Amino acid sequence: MTRYSRTGREVPGAATLPDSLPLFPLRSAILLPRSRLPLNVFEPRYLAMTEAALGAGRMIGMVRPRYDDDVNPPLYEIGCAGRITSFMETEDGRYLLTLTGASRFRLEDDDLTDEGFRVGRVDWSPFAMDAYPDPEENPALRERVLELLIDYLEEVGLKADWDSIEGASAETLINSVAMSCPFEPDEKQAILEAKTLCDRGQTLIALMQMAVAESSRDAEDRTERLQ
Repeated sequence: MTRYSRTGREVPGAATLPDSLPLFPLRSAILLPRSRLPLNVFEPRYLAMTEAALGAGRMIGMVRPRYDDDVNPPLYEIGCAGRITSFMETEDGRYLLTLTGASRFRLEDDDLTDEGFRVGRVDWSPFAMDAYPDPEENPALRERVLELLIDYLEEVGLKADWDSIEGASAETLINSVAMSCPFEPDEKQAILEAKTLCDRGQTLIALMQMAVAESSRDAEDRTERLQ
C-alpha cells in the first residue's frame, strides 16, 4: 500500500499541510479555501480513501479529472485540499462528509494505492496566501458579482437564498457562487486556478456575463425561428 506523508508546511490555525495526500478526483465540483463541500462517498476505493484520511490528518485533495471516460484519467495540476470537518456513516455503508477548504496545491505526481485510490505528491508554495483570509473587503467587486448574479440566476432558472447572501463577505459570496452555479467543468477549473480573490471574482463575472449573453442569443434565435 502507498503511504502518504504527514510532514509539510505549517499554516495559521491549522495542522501541518502534508507533502502528499489522498486524492478525490471529481469533475463536477471544486473546493475553494475556507469554503465547505458536502460529499456522499460510496465507491469502495473512495471509502478506503476516506478511512485513510481519517487516520492521518483528515486531509483530502480535491482535484478534477481532465475527462470522465476513464477509471483513472489524467488530472489537472491544480487542486484544493480540504479537511474533514464533519463525518457520518450511513446504515448502507456510505460516508457523508463535509470538507472545509484549507489551501490549493500544485499536483506534482500521483500513485495508485492497493485499495484503488490515488495519492498525490503536492506543492503548496504557489498558493501560500490561501492560508490567510483577504484582509480587505472589496465592496465594488462584491456588488458587481451580486448585480450579475441576479441576471445569471434568472437566465439559468435557479433561485438563491438572498437572506444568507445579504450579509456574506466578498470572499464567501464569490466562493459560494463559484462552487454552486452550473458552470462547465473547465470553467470551474479556471475559477479554481485564478491566483487571487480579485482574479477569482473577475473570472466569475466574465463567466456569468458570457452565460447571460449566450442565453439571450439563444432566446433571440428561438424567437426568429417562430416568426
